[in-house]
Amino acid sequence: MMALLEVNNLYVSYDAIHALHGVSFHVERGEVVTLIGANGAGKSTTLRALSGLQPADSGSILYDGVDITHKPASDIVSMGIVQVPEGRRIFAPLTVRENLEMGAFTRKDKAEIEASMQHVFELFPRLKERLEQTGGTLSGGEQQMLAVGRALMAKPKLLLMDEPSMGLAPILVEEIFDIIQEINREGVTVLLVEQNAHMALSIARRGYVLETGAIELEGLAHELAENPRVREAYLGGG
Repeated sequence: MMALLEVNNLYVSYDAIHALHGVSFHVERGEVVTLIGANGAGKSTTLRALSGLQPADSGSILYDGVDITHKPASDIVSMGIVQVPEGRRIFAPLTVRENLEMGAFTRKDKAEIEASMQHVFELFPRLKERLEQTGGTLSGGEQQMLAVGRALMAKPKLLLMDEPSMGLAPILVEEIFDIIQEINREGVTVLLVEQNAHMALSIARRGYVLETGAIELEGLAHELAENPRVREAYLGGG
């Protein structure tokens, strides 16, 4: 069977800075796959390229057998690839409800949009309690919940998550990762970029280690978690 996502020999640069050097990886339907690596390794650039936000210099991105390498970002969202960006990027002046409605901008089916919103409230009851609050008045954890909820309103088949634990208290990190697993159990494939390698590898099936724009290691998540090089660099030694 064809992988849901296939990235082949991807090169991406920002002006004269080469961010990705021949990155290749794949994500099977139903998996949680994680990309781990240090700051500046190219993790966010990879997601931006997949989302159509950063053009590829060369290489290819195949989604469900379709070449999306040079498709515009709006088309990519419509096809089912949705990103939860680093730093949440919610619309601070808009209410929680309005932020969620923005997530459904590619959809026309009002009844199904309402059903999606109710499902978001099942996952994140706190968002329902704060429905008419503006996004900027929410706590960091609530803003992260809103960012994930907004992405779910687009009915993703492949959810790209960029540093969902960033800036959150440990108890909220666990809550967000529990939700990621729940979303995955409901049939959404997840590609997770995360500096908290311990948490990422604990919920992923497979992982890739990105270093200075290239894949250096890959394997089953539990094998990577036991790899001495990964433990030394990303899991606090030992």
